[in-house]
Amino acid sequence: MSATGVQVITPMADPRRHASMPWAQAYATAWQVALPLAPVSLPVGDAVRHLLAASVEARTAAPAFDAAAMDGYAVAGTGPWRVVGRTLAGDPGPVPPLGREDAVEIATGARVPAGAEAVLPYEDCHRCGDTVSGTRTTRTHIRRAGEDTAPGDLLVRAGRVFTATAAAAAAQVGVERVLVHPRPGVDVLVTGDEVVLRGEPGPGQVRDVFAPLVTAITERAGGRLRTYRRIDDDPTALRTAIDAAEAPVLVVTGSSSVGVADHLHDVLGERSATWHVDGVACRPGHPQALARTADGRWIVGLPGNPFAGLVAALTLLEPLLDALAGHRRRPLPVTPVTGTAKLFPGGCRIVPVETFDDGARIVPGARSGSLRAAASADALAVLDAGWTTDTAAPLLRLP
Repeated sequence: MSATGVQVITPMADPRRHASMPWAQAYATAWQVALPLAPVSLPVGDAVRHLLAASVEARTAAPAFDAAAMDGYAVAGTGPWRVVGRTLAGDPGPVPPLGREDAVEIATGARVPAGAEAVLPYEDCHRCGDTVSGTRTTRTHIRRAGEDTAPGDLLVRAGRVFTATAAAAAAQVGVERVLVHPRPGVDVLVTGDEVVLRGEPGPGQVRDVFAPLVTAITERAGGRLRTYRRIDDDPTALRTAIDAAEAPVLVVTGSSSVGVADHLHDVLGERSATWHVDGVACRPGHPQALARTADGRWIVGLPGNPFAGLVAALTLLEPLLDALAGHRRRPLPVTPVTGTAKLFPGGCRIVPVETFDDGARIVPGARSGSLRAAASADALAVLDAGWTTDTAAPLLRLP
């Protein structure tokens, strides 16, 4: 009883919950607990956007043969020259050696005959019948075999993302396959009887907002979204969906708290999952979770409130996918943040900010259930309990 005679009931800690983890520790944990997926060999075209597990070296020279860099005449000596033939790019037949008084009409990219010293462009010469004359300059207009790349030359170092440009360069020098870390697949389960994935919500319903957020964060971190579906707030449905998921990462939205409709903890407990993060000392986004099933799949639990879920996805999902994809952890950018915020004494307050050359400014009006403030922001700032305006804070880039 209180002094006024009113009974005071102190809520008991839920036995499923561990102590909330500091935000910085949770973010670091998501980076540290996962190892890169085992490398695989992929065709050059399929490997674009993957992280290279081994350096890529040239297999053939580039150019592979002496090639004309201009349309004109292949010549030697000072001329005039007698035109004795023509060669075009891709001609499969033999190219006879060139005599010093002879010229061969040639197209850009065609093989230059042995003995040629230069290609005289059409605009620099005059032809009369079978005789061509002109003045050579210091430019030969011939790409010599191997002058750009020799077999064994390094093209792209391991640890870099294999870009489309790198793929084109690799194909140019005979590379057909490269060794890369696979892009981790992601399955998403959206829980909530009130959630609809498309169309206008009916009475008591809300539109799902996580599809664009999770998709963009997954792509940015080097993963790939495999499946995205909604299930009812039912433990049996959740068990069945988790057991059926095949991706190495499963994102569950809206079931990570301890409410009567939140079943993720119980279902994973039945499956002897290992909990790496079970609640984070931040607002919003406290009921977020990271666990691993006995068969090695990663489970990321996101709160159902939109802004809280966004915070959790940037705190746990993105670094986990980055680590699985083989990316190297880089420090978060830190910048002075100005404005006002309701700080969280037990941890961090995470707020949307607009960024400028000299710092960032808090966008007011952020709420756990709304993305309106975040929509006009560039990043989220992580403000610890001792933050004051103009003090530096780490930033999370918004997708």
